[in-house]
Amino acid sequence: MAVHAIDIAAAFIFALALLHTFSTQYFRVLAKRYPKHAGFFHLLSEVEVVFGFWAFICIAFLILFSDTANAIHYVESRQYTEPLFVFVIMVVAASKPVLDAVRVLIAFLARAIPFNNLLVKIWLSLAIVPILGSFITEPAAMTLAALMLAPLVFNQQIPEQLKYATLGVLFVNISIGGTLTAYAAPPVLMVANSWQWDSLFMASTFGWRAIIATFINTSVLCYFLRRHLVGTAVESIDKEHPAPMIISGIHLLFLFGVVVFAHHPIIFSGLFLLFLGFTQAYQRYQSPLLLKEGLLVGVFLAGLVILGGMQQWWLQPIVSQLAPLQLFFGAITLTAITDNAALTYLGSLIHGMSDEAKYMLMAGAVSGGGLTIIANAPNPAGIALLKQGFNGGAVSAWRLLTAAIAPTLIAAAMFLI
Repeated sequence: MAVHAIDIAAAFIFALALLHTFSTQYFRVLAKRYPKHAGFFHLLSEVEVVFGFWAFICIAFLILFSDTANAIHYVESRQYTEPLFVFVIMVVAASKPVLDAVRVLIAFLARAIPFNNLLVKIWLSLAIVPILGSFITEPAAMTLAALMLAPLVFNQQIPEQLKYATLGVLFVNISIGGTLTAYAAPPVLMVANSWQWDSLFMASTFGWRAIIATFINTSVLCYFLRRHLVGTAVESIDKEHPAPMIISGIHLLFLFGVVVFAHHPIIFSGLFLLFLGFTQAYQRYQSPLLLKEGLLVGVFLAGLVILGGMQQWWLQPIVSQLAPLQLFFGAITLTAITDNAALTYLGSLIHGMSDEAKYMLMAGAVSGGGLTIIANAPNPAGIALLKQGFNGGAVSAWRLLTAAIAPTLIAAAMFLI
């Protein structure tokens, strides 16, 4: 594969974007230091803006040093179904009637288990909801789990270190929890057809290992959380008046329709427009829709699609030259600096990969999906929904990385068994 100056420049811009995600706190400092430009620096301190911002810089570079036609052709050649889907599913799944239905279910299960009620709710939100991601898709599971956990864990009573530990466990569990089926996890979707992996294969090969790892990660975290839950004023969420069952049922049908047509943006966009109309018609049963948060996440993922599409020239040779065990640990490492779906897609382009190598690539990609915000497509949604629970209203990429190491190693150990 011939390497051109444009490719090297795109890799450099991608590296700057990655460095930016680890430096958002610095821009908050600049906002205080230079109040005249505080708005601009606050914008750059929002992690969801990072890849969209650098994608525009990359496009401008292409226009200046290539030509406008080539730049437009490249941008229009990219597939934006995933960013659009994540935006739509995030808004629909976060609607009050859907959340009410999930809260009622979680509360019912929690009452049936003879342990600390709050601790059981946290356990169910971190263990069961991510596994449901195999059926309702990972972005929907991330949205529901984050909104369930926000009042339970991400409050002033919980130490900052445990908040990061919870975020790390959530991200890892979501990444591996979508491997019970062949259609819910982005990295699995990239290879399911070309490698002929169906849902039965995924459940019998990856799924049971993912369930065990998810349960271990969640149980260990809950052990450390247990002493900090006494006296937290979070049970008020159960006192909210839920939406009528018929309203929740219709919202769930919208959610189901979006999931079923996840690969058909025209159809799920049409459903989304109908959903917006329905929420306006029955506004008294709604809370404000997460349109801003969803759009920011969509911009982040669209930027990642644009920048990530120009990294194939250096990623694919690495993936193709590694032995199976090296591929496993290499995939975990590479996933931390690039989207795991992009990584498995590159693997699907390699001819003659052994079954062992395919397994190791997928296992490594999903194991490392919680290490950074860009490692797995639903992660930006989790950041957008939970960042206000952290000091300063922002999530440190470094602290997320360190917090996610332990659950990542547990997941990796299970996939190596």
